[in-house]
Amino acid sequence: MENIVIIGAGQAGAAAVAKLRAEGFAGRITLFGEEHVPPYQRPPLSKAYLLGEMEVERLFLRPAHFYADNAIDLVLNTRVDTIDRAARHVIAGGQPIPYDALILTTGSVPRRLPADIGGDLRGVHVVRGLADVDAMAPQVTAGNRVLIVGGGYIGLEAAAVCRKKGMEVTLIEMAPRILQRVAAPETSDYFRALHRENGVQILEGVGLTRLTGADGQVVGAVLSDGTEARFDMVIAGIGIAPATSLAQAAGLEIDNGIKTDSHGRTSDPAIWAAGDCASFPWKGGRLRLESVQNAIDQAELVARNVLGADQDYVPFPWFWSDQYDVKLQIAGLNSGYDRVIVRGEGKSQSHWYYLGDTLLAVDAMNDPRAYMVGKRLLEAGKSPARDMVGDTGVDLKELLKS
Repeated sequence: MENIVIIGAGQAGAAAVAKLRAEGFAGRITLFGEEHVPPYQRPPLSKAYLLGEMEVERLFLRPAHFYADNAIDLVLNTRVDTIDRAARHVIAGGQPIPYDALILTTGSVPRRLPADIGGDLRGVHVVRGLADVDAMAPQVTAGNRVLIVGGGYIGLEAAAVCRKKGMEVTLIEMAPRILQRVAAPETSDYFRALHRENGVQILEGVGLTRLTGADGQVVGAVLSDGTEARFDMVIAGIGIAPATSLAQAAGLEIDNGIKTDSHGRTSDPAIWAAGDCASFPWKGGRLRLESVQNAIDQAELVARNVLGADQDYVPFPWFWSDQYDVKLQIAGLNSGYDRVIVRGEGKSQSHWYYLGDTLLAVDAMNDPRAYMVGKRLLEAGKSPARDMVGDTGVDLKELLKS
């Protein structure tokens, strides 16, 4: 194998190229990215970076010279137009670049508000890339009024930053409660109270009917409950979709992302996928994870498998979110839970998800010990008795012995 091409210079792409070199691959590596900067961290964008507490260079996953030092051809500001599977080359800028193995780490794209309700007005933003945050930054100032559409973690994190900057914040969520798709009612209650304590107006069961504009600039909104209000800017936090258009155009199988086998190989044996864009077999179904940890772990495994490791991907998911003075840490996947055990109270507490007697996941708010114990239990396949979990008189370490 002489040529490996990676499309997508995000967290997964950066992890893949570094692992290829670490595993001793001496051939040509080409990493394509559509942005003008080297691979960078996304989580701090809407927090420390937007707050002005982090310079852009500190976002970079590795120093810019790392790629040249390791003979990695980092091609920035360039879109790959076509994958020619028969010829085994990609076309970018009109030029064919050959590959023996191709890794797709194309990531995801933010869902945007439809143009027919005003989503194309100036001042309507999404939170995904560096350019998105740079575009909104001038408007994130004290006294400005912002409407945040979507009560998931993206919307809630944006609300926290906007309040910290002294903005008037209204957040609407069309579902009956915030975080409905990803968390239990107990976790929703915790974060609803947190945001209201910090001055955010949260409206649940309320959608967006249309945005109003003047001279192409958003100036207000009409909500589904009939409310009309003026806003200086809008942030859409309504989720992301896997970036599959290039793969789909090339005829690869798509199933809630680029469909891969347990090794990360797509329906074309020379093409692999990892990160937000990839769905893989899991417990009789298919799973696609949107997290930094998954992007790194899956990309590193794919890099090893391209070189012949022949290993299955077994995820141990974990996630995090920072809002005000609260750090949320999540271990596991809560899909299918039928009971939630609450441990602790106030700002420091944890929510333990069970299906029957089986522990599925843990949400830990300002409780790093609960998170670490829960993560270790999940990785070991252990499920402590529910009554022990809920009893704060039982030391967390005792749960590891169960």
